[in-house]
Amino acid sequence: METTPHTLLLDLGGVLIDVDYHASARTFAELGFLDFDALYGKAKQDHVFDAFETGELSPEAFRNRIRSLLNASITDEQVDTCWNAMLGTIPDERLRLVERLKEKYQVLLLSNTNMIHIPAFEAIVARTNGVTDFKGLFHGAYYSCELGMRKPDAAVFHHVLAMHDADPSRTLFIDDSIQHVHGARSAGLQAEHLDLAKEDVIAMTKRLGLLA
Repeated sequence: METTPHTLLLDLGGVLIDVDYHASARTFAELGFLDFDALYGKAKQDHVFDAFETGELSPEAFRNRIRSLLNASITDEQVDTCWNAMLGTIPDERLRLVERLKEKYQVLLLSNTNMIHIPAFEAIVARTNGVTDFKGLFHGAYYSCELGMRKPDAAVFHHVLAMHDADPSRTLFIDDSIQHVHGARSAGLQAEHLDLAKEDVIAMTKRLGLLA
């Protein structure tokens, strides 16, 4: 690392919560709609998903747009069930890692997410981890749909760090999406790509020597 970080900025999906980006497509396919994977993926997605992640679309507008894209007469509940199918759980050891990191660093969360996923993953964490205030686990936690900005745009990194008087050059960003890592580096942050095929966030923090 360039310099010892003071602040850690963590992604949510893939870094803390397990995500299967193809699960939603499989669930839509079970209903007979086979084209969802062409619309949505971790690396590239239809503009409707970007708009939903920045709050430009309401949940109602998003559901209607999905129905239109799939030419499907499906209920709001069916859309939400399929859309949330990608969300897994957070292993307890990752939450313990966050607690340990907070003893040494300012730990922030920045997630590209939306107003359907937020209550869904907060309910998962409450049910499986017993955590009823997910944002309270961090010194600051930010969702793109609430900010009106999303990664990898430099503005969202600068906004979040400014909220905590964090120096970009002393901030280490960890994300499993390489385009977000490139965006963070362009914004002046240190950034590491978490390659989930090789390691998880716990192994990465050990490899980087973030904890003694």
